[in-house]
Amino acid sequence: MNSDLEKTILSAGDLPTIPVVATKVMQLIESDRATAEEISKVVSSDPAVAARVLKISNSSFYGRQGTIQNLSQAIVLLGFTTLKSIVVTASVRQVYQPFGLTEKMLWEHSFGAGLAARTIASNVAGVDQEEAFLAGLFHDIGKVIMNNHDRAKFQSVMERCYNEELLFTEAEKLVYPYTHEQVGSLVIKKWNFPQSLTESVLHHHTFAFTDLSDMSLLNLTSVVNLADQFCLKLGIGQRCPMEDLPLAGTKAVGFLGLDDEKVNRLLDDFRAAYETDTSSLTAAS
Repeated sequence: MNSDLEKTILSAGDLPTIPVVATKVMQLIESDRATAEEISKVVSSDPAVAARVLKISNSSFYGRQGTIQNLSQAIVLLGFTTLKSIVVTASVRQVYQPFGLTEKMLWEHSFGAGLAARTIASNVAGVDQEEAFLAGLFHDIGKVIMNNHDRAKFQSVMERCYNEELLFTEAEKLVYPYTHEQVGSLVIKKWNFPQSLTESVLHHHTFAFTDLSDMSLLNLTSVVNLADQFCLKLGIGQRCPMEDLPLAGTKAVGFLGLDDEKVNRLLDDFRAAYETDTSSLTAAS
């Protein structure tokens, strides 16, 4: 492993909340013995996470619009699988502290990609919507870790993006000996998430799989890649939207077998969902 990359990952050892609330919730759910009361107690142990879980649960994206009043009700109405992704979202939000402009943009893009991935997955056979949501949420977590590790160095990449009009993937190669995908995949692995999430984060730009026969992984990664492009095209987490970014003919669209009409409809669906929920779900509090 690259020594600089290893140092960055090791420095991420004290990431807040993920090993406390989200990990306990995932362990309970995966044990098949969890009760709503047990999960509610774990989530309630972190008031900030509990408040955000309720806020996300009541978003129009989950079709509730203010009908869920407490954690127990959220668990019953949403189910364990959906609740798990919401708890992880609420927990990982705290990794983006302190919440300056850079962190705000990274969070908006990450959360937006999660929403976009879930929207796309709902129209793709064989891709679980909640797994897609988490893969989208995590796809750029490497950028967050790199920013937290050395803010000045990360900012120099961002400045090159804006001043020289470079893509982030191009600018980071001029500054780092590793990529945000590599950092992100190692962090996801460290957090003990499934290998499918690790692989989709690692390959969401390159599709550089050694074996393309795993269609479920290829489809998940394609969903994440297209979700990322949706956010770029709409300017979510960007200074300006990339309105001319072509979606037709991209690898992701090709792998997913989507035609132009369906891609445009999914983009419109995502835009509507994000615009409805963005103020409450991407806020700093």
